[in-house]
Amino acid sequence: MINLDATDLRILRIIQKRGRISNSDLSMEINLSASACHRRVSRLESNKVVKNYVALLDPIKVNLSTTVFVEITLNGQADEVLNKFEKEVKKIPNVLECNLMAGSADYLLKVVATDTNDFAQLHRKFLASLPGVAQIQSSFSLKNVFKETGLPV
Repeated sequence: MINLDATDLRILRIIQKRGRISNSDLSMEINLSASACHRRVSRLESNKVVKNYVALLDPIKVNLSTTVFVEITLNGQADEVLNKFEKEVKKIPNVLECNLMAGSADYLLKVVATDTNDFAQLHRKFLASLPGVAQIQSSFSLKNVFKETGLPV
């Protein structure tokens, strides 16, 4: 666990929103010298507080405008069943998230597709053939009201 002070948190808030900000601009924005700012960002990266930098794409412009939340119930809870499922679900490129859940379903997946026909193909080809699956329940998102990628630090 790394201790984060107020300056670290300000850095994190800024780079979550503007990952491509230059060190010079970041240092001016947080009122810190460029070298001290660079050392702090490097420390945050080396301690894996900052895991990666990414570009967020517009799903409509890359023809992946259909989002489906898929609840999956497995036929068992043994480590072997869970591990096998988790290993295979990671191989499906359209699955953006996979969460082990408490509640009625074992896993909740966030899946993107071009349209309902594309999702039907993904369901048939990949989801239905995942190991240990007993039941699948799919819910289509009608509209994304908002999406935040930054954590509230």
